Amino acid sequence: MYLSYFGLTDNPFSIAPNPDYLFMSPRHREALAHLTFGLKESGGFVMLTGEVGTGKTTVSRKLLQDLSDDTQTAVILNPTLSAIELLATVCDELGVKYDVNTNSLKVFTDKILNKLADNHANGINTVLIIDEAQHLMPEVLEQLRLLTNLETTREKLLQVVLIGQPELQQLLRRNELRQLAQRVTARYHLLPLTKAEVALYVAHRLQVANGNPSIFTSTSLSSLFQISGGIPRVINLLCDRAMTLAYTLQKPLITHQLVIAASYQVLGDDIVQQQQQDLWKPIFIASFITSIILGLVAGGLYA
Repeated sequence: MYLSYFGLTDNPFSIAPNPDYLFMSPRHREALAHLTFGLKESGGFVMLTGEVGTGKTTVSRKLLQDLSDDTQTAVILNPTLSAIELLATVCDELGVKYDVNTNSLKVFTDKILNKLADNHANGINTVLIIDEAQHLMPEVLEQLRLLTNLETTREKLLQVVLIGQPELQQLLRRNELRQLAQRVTARYHLLPLTKAEVALYVAHRLQVANGNPSIFTSTSLSSLFQISGGIPRVINLLCDRAMTLAYTLQKPLITHQLVIAASYQVLGDDIVQQQQQDLWKPIFIASFITSIILGLVAGGLYA
């Protein structure tokens, strides 16, 4: 609705994980580098974790784009599967044919291992990417570990990328998964953006859509950081709504007031008020400590 009003060729703040809009902050660059490095190692697993909305899925899409042409990938977006269902999904992703009435772990495992061996013989790497991996059941993770047992003297024939929320880290600390945890050759936890990075992030997405970054005032960017906590998905939601409000009110700039109004519409009263309280709490504490120090100093002068 606001695209033509602001001269945009695309929606810059869509929450779809479009790699074209990936803002490569230092943390995102490190995350991508860790994944890439891990896939070049001989181990079977690499892991990327982060809070909801920090950009994990978008980084994984960028990773897919950067993989060499001699790589076959299998991507699982819904990991709430049994071991049988997961192996069947891997077969589907790798183009492995099987009897739909098969319910044997051995049959599925043998078919997948044969496919991995064929790929290796033909110079093809095989990578399995699992998003929302914190939902995987321990027995399913153990089945994945067994799949990575097929190896040459130099490398695993299947490499697995686990992407999930911080709960994935807790899951891999379970005693029965210690063998899998020891095979994770690279792991990275993606943190939210800093205040300076939020401004760069907004400018980057507007520039990709051929927009003018200066439509966001400095105070509006400060508000974006304070309310979103640096979470890219929340930033996108707030920016999209603020630009819609600006279009509706025929305002040429996205101001602090528009971001605040957008935050109440997107996040709700309770969340915004709590975030504002959390923002001001350190300031009140600092002021209180300062007043005590000043009082002590003044007391010393008149003692």
